[in-house]
Amino acid sequence: MQIVAQVFIGVVAALHAYFLVLEMFLWQRPPGRALSGFDAETARLTATLAANQGLYNGFLAAGLVWSLVTGSLATQVFFLVCVIVAGVYGAATANRRILVAQALPAALALGAALSAA
Repeated sequence: MQIVAQVFIGVVAALHAYFLVLEMFLWQRPPGRALSGFDAETARLTATLAANQGLYNGFLAAGLVWSLVTGSLATQVFFLVCVIVAGVYGAATANRRILVAQALPAALALGAALSAA
């Protein structure tokens, strides 16, 4: 079960690294605009906000990678709970898809990590 938990945590980290790239570097290009659903002008106007959001996603990815490197269950739980809270908040305030794309994978990883402990 430990390997399953590590794979799930790695997937969540990879997702957040992908979100970083989309939000920081591709926001005004087709992949970023497909994610947001914004037209070119709205994407241009919100690019700085998206880059800030992408940076935070990068910190979550880095924390999850760090939790795998150290093997610390407490660190894994902390960062996975941060991702879940961010996903629930994003689903409530921005787009319900965030619940499935962000919170659900983190919840599965958290369940696996706690089961493996």
